[in-house]
Amino acid sequence: MKVLVIGGGTGGLALAHGLLRSGIEVAVFERDALRTDGLHGYRVGIDPDGSRALHALLPPELYDTFVATRARDPKYFNMLTEDLKEVLSMDLPVVTDPIASEKSISRMTMRQVLLTGLEDVVEYGKEFTRFEQHGDQVTAYFADGTSATGDLLVGADGSGSRVRRQYLPHAKTEETGIIAIAGKLPITPESAALVPPKVFEGITMVNAPRGLACILHVMEFQWDRDGQVKNGIGGNTEELIRRWPGLQFDNTRDYINWGLSATTDKLPANIMELRGQELVDAALELTPGWHPDLRRLFELTDPSTCFPVNIWTSVPLEPWESTNVTMLGDAIHTMTPGRGVGANTALRDAVNLCRQLIEMRDGRSELVPAVRGYEAKMIDYGFDAVRKSRAQMTSADPVHKPVIGRLALAGMRTALRTVNHLPPVKRRMRDSMMAYRGADRDELELKL
Repeated sequence: MKVLVIGGGTGGLALAHGLLRSGIEVAVFERDALRTDGLHGYRVGIDPDGSRALHALLPPELYDTFVATRARDPKYFNMLTEDLKEVLSMDLPVVTDPIASEKSISRMTMRQVLLTGLEDVVEYGKEFTRFEQHGDQVTAYFADGTSATGDLLVGADGSGSRVRRQYLPHAKTEETGIIAIAGKLPITPESAALVPPKVFEGITMVNAPRGLACILHVMEFQWDRDGQVKNGIGGNTEELIRRWPGLQFDNTRDYINWGLSATTDKLPANIMELRGQELVDAALELTPGWHPDLRRLFELTDPSTCFPVNIWTSVPLEPWESTNVTMLGDAIHTMTPGRGVGANTALRDAVNLCRQLIEMRDGRSELVPAVRGYEAKMIDYGFDAVRKSRAQMTSADPVHKPVIGRLALAGMRTALRTVNHLPPVKRRMRDSMMAYRGADRDELELKL
C-alpha cells in the first residue's frame, strides 16, 4: 500500500512519521519550494492529547527533541483589563511528565522538528491541482505537470483544501466575522519591562470594551539569538538540541508575540490587504485608551512579522460515503482558535488514521472499511471541536455590541475578580480549565 499525503502541515507530517515507522509506504507533497519556506505563525499549544499523539507517531528520539525544543512552561494564566489591571490570575501546575503535559511550541520550530527524518518522504514544490480515482488507485496531479499514484490520498492541505473542494464540494467554510492582527517582537530589557512579571511568565488574555481581545505569550527557548545552546539546561536536553539538524533552519529566538482581535466593523475595510507597519498602525488606532506599555509593545513589534488573519470555521457535515480519498486536520474541520485545539485535533486524526491503516496492513481490514472507521470517529470529535471553538469566537457574541457589550464585560470582570479572591473556587476553576476530556488515552496509542 502507498499513501499520498497532500500538504506538509502538522497533521500530515505526523501521519507520515507514523506510517513510515509502521512500514507503510508514504509520500508527502508540499507546496512550499524549500524546507526553509513555511516559517510562519508563532505559538501553538500542544495539550496532553496532542503530546500523546506525537509520542505515538514520532520516533522516540525525535519526540524527545520535540520536548527539548519547546519554550519554557508558563507559570500563570492571566486575565487583565486594557489598562493592565488584574482581573484573574491562576497558578498553573508544574507537570514534569514529558508526555501528559501542556507545551508551548513555536510553530516554526515544530515544523522543522516534524520534517526531520522525512527527507526521503517529502517532495517540495508540489502544488496540488486535482486527483482522479480509477479502480483501487488514486492519482494526484500537480501544477508542475507531474503526478503520483497510490492506494489512498489524504488531504492534509489546510483550510483552503483543494482536496476538499473537489471531493466534498458541498463542504462549506464561513467567516466568523472576527479578524486578528498578529505580531512579535524580540525580548529585550525594554520589551521585558513593559509587561508585569506574571505576564512575562504566563499566558495572558486582555479583554477590553467593544469586544476587543489581545492574547500575549512570552516564548523563551533554550538557545540564544546566535543559535547557541544556553548554559546549564541539562545534559540530555543540550545534546538533543545540539544534534538536531532542524536548528540550522530555525529563525525563532526569545520573543513576545501578541494577537489582537476585533469584529470586522471595527477594523479598516482593507485590513486583509495591509502589511508590515500598516498593521502595527491599525493595532494602535484600535487601542487609543489602552495602557501605554501595551501600546509600546505594539510600537516595538517587528513590522515584518505582522500579518492579518480572517478567522473562518467549517460548517459541520453529515457522514459521507467513504472511498480511497480522505482528509485530516483543517482540510476537513477548520476551527477558530477559541479553544486552542486545532493542531491537537489534527494530531488525533493522524493517530486514528494510522491505526486504521495498521489494521489493514495486518490483514484485519480492507482499505475502504479502514477509512470508514477513521472517518466515523473523526467526524464526531472533529466537528464537536468546531462547534465548541466557534461558540468562543464569533461576532454574534454580545461582548461585541455597543451597549450590551459593556454590560457583559463588566459582569464578567466582576465575577472573575470575585473568583480571584476565593482560592478554593479559583483552584476548582483552574482544574476545570486544565481538564482534558478529548481523546481516551488508549485511542492515542499505536502498536507499530
